[in-house]
Amino acid sequence: MIEISGLSKTFTLHNQGGAAIRVMQGAELSVAPGECVALTGASGSGKSTLMRMIYGNYLAEAGRIRVGDTDVARAAPREIIALRRETLGYVSQFLRVVPRVPTLEVVAEPLRATGVSAEAAREKAAALLEMLNIPQTLWQLSPTTFSGGEQQRVNIARGFAFAYPALLLDEPTASLDATNRAVVLELIEAAKARGAAIVGIFHDAEARARVADREVDVTGFTPGCAA
Repeated sequence: MIEISGLSKTFTLHNQGGAAIRVMQGAELSVAPGECVALTGASGSGKSTLMRMIYGNYLAEAGRIRVGDTDVARAAPREIIALRRETLGYVSQFLRVVPRVPTLEVVAEPLRATGVSAEAAREKAAALLEMLNIPQTLWQLSPTTFSGGEQQRVNIARGFAFAYPALLLDEPTASLDATNRAVVLELIEAAKARGAAIVGIFHDAEARARVADREVDVTGFTPGCAA
């Protein structure tokens, strides 16, 4: 479902005389349907960079990033938009939504974007919010006013609302209490069971051991700096 080959990335620091930093070279990764691969490596080794390249936030310098039938490294913007709508979900550590949009609508939006009726989308969103212990009294408020833990749970609900064939998970259990952590791990296991291909960053070693089928150390993809 996810196939990466020969992937390279260089950042050019224009405010530092155009210095070039090669952050990734020759990355190779394959994730099958129903498999969860955990990215490991020290801070700064390129885990988040690789995730953002898969999602299309960072352009690849060389190589291929195939998600389903789309090569993200060569895709046009409209193809990236379609990929994110129908194929590739992303649960980040930070909630980014339009202010004043009610939480229920924020979670329902990925379903509405794929043609699900408003009523059915809201029902699924409500079920997820209840599962993740977001009080119903908050559902009509904007999540931008919530605590960090509540925002993370809204982000998780939004990311799992639609049955994406592929998922990127960036620290999905960070800052969660034991009860909500268990819910998130169950959601990940259910996504695997339905055949989702998952790439994740899990600093929570117990969570990683429970849901990841294997680990890939991205340090081997990081050559260091080049002038």
